Amino acid sequence: MISVIFDLDGTLVDSEPNYYESGRRTLERHGVPDFTWEQHSRFIGIGTLETLEILKDRYGIRAPVEQLLAEQNAAYLDLARTRTEVFPQMRKFVERLYAEGVPMAVASGSSREAIDAVLAGTGLDTVLTTVVSAEEVAHGKPAPDVFLEAARRLGARPADCVVVEDAAPGAQAAHAAGMGCMVIPYAADIADDPGFATAGLLFPGGQAEFTADAAHDWLTARRTA
Repeated sequence: MISVIFDLDGTLVDSEPNYYESGRRTLERHGVPDFTWEQHSRFIGIGTLETLEILKDRYGIRAPVEQLLAEQNAAYLDLARTRTEVFPQMRKFVERLYAEGVPMAVASGSSREAIDAVLAGTGLDTVLTTVVSAEEVAHGKPAPDVFLEAARRLGARPADCVVVEDAAPGAQAAHAAGMGCMVIPYAADIADDPGFATAGLLFPGGQAEFTADAAHDWLTARRTA
């Protein structure tokens, strides 16, 4: 049986606006004003800790990265609990798989606390109970660690897993893990990113093009191949 491993942010839920705002507030507090959405978008798909390590070095921020992470997580959690939306077709897809008994997991670059807050706040915690945070593995995406750990917890072989992703580092991680990958780019203008070249199914128009039926049909074809 095929198991499905979902990325969280930008794939299941539209949490990037919350990550941007929490990051912007944190950077502003440490002397970096006017951090733009365009700058933030370059880090979509990369874990929060790794992003802050890069930004700390780039802007010469003196505070320890652990402090920056704690501040951003606190700001994010305040936003995530009440302002996170699940993409409607993605919720339909998850609920259909759940009804069919398909093993599922969430594997995200976010902190475990942030993942749990989003899943609880959106009600997805009732159907997605296997969760892996990049905090729990040695290396975040594009390394395959987080997906391999999700497969281990599901008791599935990597070759029997399909990853659902929105960002190139995640697609690269899925490929490195030896897993199939379905890609719904967070932004349509990144659909031609070379990192998506190994995807088995790509929705170039992103969430506006994605449908639960099309995703399910592709997954069914893989199951019967």
